[in-house]
Amino acid sequence: MNKRTHGPAHGLSTGLVLAGVAMAAWAAWLGWDQRRDVQPDGSTTGPYEAWQVAGLVLTLLVPVYWAAARQYVPAAVLGTSAGLGAAAFVDWSDDGSGLFVIGVGMVVIGSLVVTCALALAVASLKRSP
Repeated sequence: MNKRTHGPAHGLSTGLVLAGVAMAAWAAWLGWDQRRDVQPDGSTTGPYEAWQVAGLVLTLLVPVYWAAARQYVPAAVLGTSAGLGAAAFVDWSDDGSGLFVIGVGMVVIGSLVVTCALALAVASLKRSP
C-alpha cells in the first residue's frame, strides 16, 4: 500500500494555484461585464447576469473537487475563497461609497461556507473504501 504524505509546502502551493484559478475564473466570467443594464421601467440590473455567476461556480467546482479528492481540503477552501475575495476586491474597489467591502466580505464568507461543505463531502467520499 503506497500512501502519499502531503507536506505543508505542497498544500501551500496547491492553495496558491487554486487562488490563481479562482481569480482567473472571476476575470473570465465576471471581469468583462462592468455596466448595469437599464430596464424599460427605469430600474437597473447587473452588472452580472445569473448565467455568468453560474458559470463561475461550475468552473470552480472542478479545481475544488480535484484538491479535495487529494485530501487538500484547507487548500481547496482557503485558496478558492482568497482568490475570489481578491478578485472581487480588485473588481469592485473603484466604488466611491466604500460599500464594496461589504460585498467582498459576503463573497469571502459565502465561498468559505460552500467550498468547505463541498470539499469536506468530496474528501469524506474519497476516503471511504
